[in-house]
Amino acid sequence: MVTMGLGTNNIIHITMNIGTATSEENPTHSYLGSRGIWITYVLILLITHFMLLTIPFFSVAVAWTLTNVVHCVITYFMLHVTKGTPWGTPEQGKARTQTQWEQIDFGQQFTPTKKFLTVVPVAIFFLASFYTKYDTTHFCINLIALGFSVIPKLPQLHGVRIFNINKW
Repeated sequence: MVTMGLGTNNIIHITMNIGTATSEENPTHSYLGSRGIWITYVLILLITHFMLLTIPFFSVAVAWTLTNVVHCVITYFMLHVTKGTPWGTPEQGKARTQTQWEQIDFGQQFTPTKKFLTVVPVAIFFLASFYTKYDTTHFCINLIALGFSVIPKLPQLHGVRIFNINKW
């Protein structure tokens, strides 16, 4: 912002605000609720699954289990391990100590975005269980992956650091 004014003795005074931005303070609060992001998320998930199905020595059961495990591991690290704003400035304030999940929708619980991100792993778990014909080994692997994905999303664990892991 540049403002100019005529001061005393006909001297021009210029005031400039340098380094200010007009964007949101923290884009992590809202980018997962942006238009088209949910469809993109599902398409990436489907493409990953179809790529696993093209590997000749993977059965359908193995492909579904790997889809579930890969999805759960990636989302766990992206949402529950990564802290701060990945594309923000170094001076992030409170966001510096919060995980991505804690920043979504300004930390509010039960928003449409958080419900979507909780339902997707459960839906993949059900699909993986069905296509593996409820095989005990696959079921246990898928259930453990689901636990790692869904348990950190519970409202009771908002801001909680178990064994001080990821405290800083």
